[in-house]
Amino acid sequence: MTELSAMGATPDDGPSSLSEEAGDTSTTQASTGSQEDLHPQNFPERVVWYSIVFTYGFFILGSLYILGAVIAWVLFLYLLVRCWLQDEHTPPDQRIVIPITIWVWIAGMLMMEVALVAGHLDYDLGTKLLVKSSIGWAKGWAVLALYPLAGCLDIRPELIYRATCRVCKHTLILAPLYLSAPILNLPQILYVSPLRKVGGPGPNFFDVSLYSENYAGEIRWRLFTPWSPALGMIGVIYLIFALQEKDPRWRWCGIIGALLMCYISKSRLAQVCVVVIPCMMFVLSRLSRSYTLITLGVGSFLSSLVAPQLVTAFNDFWEGFKSAREDSTRVRLALKEIAGYRWRTEARLWGHGVVEQGPHLVEYMPIGSHHTWYGLLFIKGIVGFYSLAVPMAISFVVLMVKAQYSEVGRAGLAILGILFLYTFGENLEILAYLFWPALVMLGIALKPQRLQATPIDKCPA
Repeated sequence: MTELSAMGATPDDGPSSLSEEAGDTSTTQASTGSQEDLHPQNFPERVVWYSIVFTYGFFILGSLYILGAVIAWVLFLYLLVRCWLQDEHTPPDQRIVIPITIWVWIAGMLMMEVALVAGHLDYDLGTKLLVKSSIGWAKGWAVLALYPLAGCLDIRPELIYRATCRVCKHTLILAPLYLSAPILNLPQILYVSPLRKVGGPGPNFFDVSLYSENYAGEIRWRLFTPWSPALGMIGVIYLIFALQEKDPRWRWCGIIGALLMCYISKSRLAQVCVVVIPCMMFVLSRLSRSYTLITLGVGSFLSSLVAPQLVTAFNDFWEGFKSAREDSTRVRLALKEIAGYRWRTEARLWGHGVVEQGPHLVEYMPIGSHHTWYGLLFIKGIVGFYSLAVPMAISFVVLMVKAQYSEVGRAGLAILGILFLYTFGENLEILAYLFWPALVMLGIALKPQRLQATPIDKCPA
């Protein structure tokens, strides 16, 4: 504390001054946050902080879906103003620097709109539907570029970690009410918000639900999300954030709350991610270490000796994974096959422009849903497919490098891994209003680091 004061910096200084004086932004701010409660210090931090912390409040109002899109465009306008006002006299630590990787995300999401327009024109869907679909793009695919772009603003990652841990704490407080609701025969849905009239994918994005029951009679919880698997996705993301939190009390509160989300969602993919993602973080962030490469080499040799047994074990696991919910697996596979077949035979380049209601075989689920990649092929064709694949691939390479020396890069790589895995079970664009803190974190991880971050070996595992 004395050294910081002597150098002209205090624990309340912003990220730039601390990084200049102390030489390590993330470590210094994290240690400060462990002693004092973190608070937002500027406009974008206040927007991010209060939007996350009051998640359940916005959920009660039924405004989460609207809020998720509004925040993205508000932060975008703020960034434009900052870029407009900065000139050659702007201090280097206050300049807005947008890395090439984020420009790739922006280009990719703009191509999504191009594919959408082309698909509507190909099938002569009309101007009214084109405008409606473009509004949907602004609330969905566009925010997948706007939130990483917002990460270029002065937003501390520690603030996001702490805010999501607070949401996990609120989840633990409300858990007795949610878990006892089906036992007490309370209604599944308390009410649907009047904000439903604004428009959206469906009423489940605006209702206040205590629990849900699927067609098999199974009780599942979805809390502030539109369906249970989405809650599992949020739980896995919040778990990664909680693991980065420095304060032990908030860390364990976040870990327990996030694991509870994953458990009560009864999502198979969430249960897999809880194990796979932390292991992936540990290995991929240490590939530059000789002991990691030696261990992988020895492990590869030993696994080759028992390869048949490993293949059999994996096949048994995969069959058990699919049979855990046979009806759900059947519907998902049928949707994938229908979407793939119709893309190949009808609209390879630009897609069909919109989703279409499926037949009774898939419980009338929309064709193009439940799978990001096949949904892109069906709706936006091969152009839409590569508009997401290319930014993800480039981000993976960049974050792989950063994860070797940066704790923030390590968290960004984990976020990208979660999003990639969930492309096979969800439509990312429709849930972006929920996992937007992860997109902001992705942008923070991708932006240039002015100073060298703390090596992974010196960070807590």
